[in-house]
Amino acid sequence: MKNLIFINGTMGVGKTATSKELKKLLPNCVFLDGDWCWDMSPFIVTDETKRMVVDNISYLLNNFISCSAYDNVIFCWVMHEQGILDDILAKLNNNDCKLYKFSIVCSEEALVSRITRDIKQGIRKEDVIKRSVPRLKNYLEMDTEKIDVSEISAKEASEIIYKRIVHEI
Repeated sequence: MKNLIFINGTMGVGKTATSKELKKLLPNCVFLDGDWCWDMSPFIVTDETKRMVVDNISYLLNNFISCSAYDNVIFCWVMHEQGILDDILAKLNNNDCKLYKFSIVCSEEALVSRITRDIKQGIRKEDVIKRSVPRLKNYLEMDTEKIDVSEISAKEASEIIYKRIVHEI
C-alpha cells in the first residue's frame, strides 16, 4: 500500500521546505508542489484557471499513484479551505493508498519573520504578508493533523511527519 501525504499551510510557512526534507527520508518517493501546476505569467485567478490547476494536480497525482516505482507520494500546496483538499481527493484513484493529511502552522510572529526573510532574499514580495497571515486560522479548522513549526526547522517538521508515517506502517 502506498502512502499519500498531503501537506498544506499558508504561504511562507515552510510547506515546500518540509516536503523536500521529507522526500529525503522516505524511500521510493515522489514529490509534487501544487505551485508547479499554477506557475504562469501573468498570474490569473478565475474559475477556469482554478479548475485547470486542480485537474493538473489530480492528473499528476494519479500518475504517481499508479506508478509502481513509488511507495510514497508527497503533495504540498496552500489548500487554505477544506473544500480544495476534498476536491482534489475526490479526483484521485487512491483506494490502495494510506492517506496522511498535515497542516503546517505557526504563530503570526514566526510567519511574518519567515516571509520577511524571504522578501529580503528576493523570493517573495511584501504583499504576501497581508495575504498569508489571515489564512493562518483556516488551517486550525481543517481535517488535518497540525504540525506547529513556530520554533522548529523544516527538517525537524519532516522528521515529525516521517515518524507518524513509519509508526503506522
